[in-house]
Amino acid sequence: EAEELLRECLKARKNTLGEAHPSTLDSVHNLANVVQERGRDEEAEGLHCQCLNARKTALGDTHPSTLASMSSLALTVKKQGRYGEAEELLRQCLEARK
Repeated sequence: EAEELLRECLKARKNTLGEAHPSTLDSVHNLANVVQERGRDEEAEGLHCQCLNARKTALGDTHPSTLASMSSLALTVKKQGRYGEAEELLRQCLEARK
């Protein structure tokens, strides 16, 4: 049910605010987290990548929301056993927060 509601919210925000609006991107991020919790890691990774790239463009590389997306993506790839990629993403987050 949560996933369905998030998808409806995302659709409404895209239609009303546009694809790159911060609130729309928040919905993408939240949906990615729910999808990951449901064990669909590849789908979650795609959503996290989409959100990260859009946030970088809209908000910049060091914005807290961008870094939250980067951190979430790192956890997703770590869960898939891709530790080197996860470590690199987390290092980028740390550097950006300095």
